[in-house]
Amino acid sequence: MTTQQQTPHVLDPTGSDRQGEDTALRAQGPLTRVNVLGEPAWAITDPKLLKALLMDARISKDAHRHWPRFPDHTQEWPLKLWVGVRNMFTAHGENHRRLRRLVAPAFAGRRMTALTPRIEHITRELLTSIDRTPPGEPVDLRDRYAAVLPIRVIGHLMGLPDSQAPAFRRTVDSVFDTTLTTDQAAANTRDLYAILTRLVTTKRAEPGDDLTTRLIEARDTDGLGGGLTEQELLDTLLLVISAGYETTVNLIDQAITALLTHPEHLAEIRTGTLSWDDIVEETLRWKAPVPLLPMRYATTEIVLPRSQGIIRKGDAVIAAFSAANTHRALHGTTADRFDPARPHKTHLSFGHGVHACVGATLSRLEATTALRMLFARFPHLTLAVHPDELAPLPSFLSHGHRTLPVLLRPEAV
Repeated sequence: MTTQQQTPHVLDPTGSDRQGEDTALRAQGPLTRVNVLGEPAWAITDPKLLKALLMDARISKDAHRHWPRFPDHTQEWPLKLWVGVRNMFTAHGENHRRLRRLVAPAFAGRRMTALTPRIEHITRELLTSIDRTPPGEPVDLRDRYAAVLPIRVIGHLMGLPDSQAPAFRRTVDSVFDTTLTTDQAAANTRDLYAILTRLVTTKRAEPGDDLTTRLIEARDTDGLGGGLTEQELLDTLLLVISAGYETTVNLIDQAITALLTHPEHLAEIRTGTLSWDDIVEETLRWKAPVPLLPMRYATTEIVLPRSQGIIRKGDAVIAAFSAANTHRALHGTTADRFDPARPHKTHLSFGHGVHACVGATLSRLEATTALRMLFARFPHLTLAVHPDELAPLPSFLSHGHRTLPVLLRPEAV
């Protein structure tokens, strides 16, 4: 069967078997026809091809301009928000460069280094709170640690009041939930924009030294590069806060899980054989925080090399980061194995090319800090359940666990 004749693989909205679905996608070749909650697309699973297409100017992220099915055929599509927002995530060409210039300076390396004491302070507070758990009582580290640290850090950068953080966290979690109905997704979108509008109203009344204030100034005074509309303002806030939260939550969650199910690597960290950077990079490769990322669109017909197939003008493309990261062409026969000692941990979890994640440095910094301080505080940490009991999030867009129950000091049980 040729690629063009494939029966579309229906992506599992529950995300119940990420590894199994990645294997199934790769088995159909580098270019795989998929059904994304009812919408047709091509999933790119080959790492070399995916990297090339992420750099190809003929691939756009602007559904308004380059996806013929949008918006008329996607009114009832649960992922409409993902492709309809107006920010650098969905922008193309000069429009993307304009919007990225507004955000990228806030995540420059020097600023991230200066943020380290703040991240350590928040982490220390969370660990102290967790340490008050009665002996023998399980702690959900996703809920009380992995999820709280990123939302507080990004909230600090954005000037998001602490009182608004829990509501924002709930709505962002639902944005990534691919089991929601159309009505549920629409209701969540309304809640999300209500929070964003409230944040903008607050910051217009009480400006601060934060990215939200600077973006408002770009909107109201045109002082940072021009033409930021009110919708772009809201959608850029949505992108920065949600991307700065969800990816890092899953990264911390999966890294903790990997170490607790592979304790030999903890010993190697303590002897200096491995570093926390090794753990973070291998986790990013092994369990991509966002395994599939919709959507991109061909602005013209693209004939792929080596007879890999043809992407027609207007066809949608979904980046299969998880399948590409664990492809044998990239990492050989051990591609599906967690091995932080492997010399090359090449992955695409933060994207590639002009749309590479501007918050990658921050995410890595938060994860290494969270892991280092957690295992220093609780060196005998163990899972409170069998690994098979860790339920995945209901999503093919978010790769984490519903809960991560642990025992802080199992010897006290």
